[in-house]
Amino acid sequence: MGFIFSKSMNENMKSQQEFMLMNSRLQLERQLIMQNEMRERQMAMQIAWSREFLKYFGTFFGITAVSLTAGAIKGKKPVLIFPMVPLGFVLAYQYDMGYGTLIHRMKGEAENILETEKSKLQLPKGMITFESLEKARREQSKFFIDK
Repeated sequence: MGFIFSKSMNENMKSQQEFMLMNSRLQLERQLIMQNEMRERQMAMQIAWSREFLKYFGTFFGITAVSLTAGAIKGKKPVLIFPMVPLGFVLAYQYDMGYGTLIHRMKGEAENILETEKSKLQLPKGMITFESLEKARREQSKFFIDK
């Protein structure tokens, strides 16, 4: 009788462990999908912000370009056109960010850094461990009672 009960308990425990493993795997997959979804939304917001900024800055640049060109021609001072150079770089950058290939080039460079320059990505004092977190928690906790 004890053997049958023990065998049933072992099978039950084994099925429970398999269920827990499957459940934790499913939870991890959901977390990864959620993190990727959040990353995609943040990138979309960044691109949208860049496009919106480009509309306002493009208008400012257009008005400034016309005004400075007219002032340079009228006053015969070609130096008035000089501020358009740095403003043109900002406009080009914002256009590239919003509508161009800047994101793809940045992604390629990031992949290159991950592959070839791994040492630059190391955290000071190495990876955070459970022990280091627990040590810091004990040092900060006023209510911790060491047994």
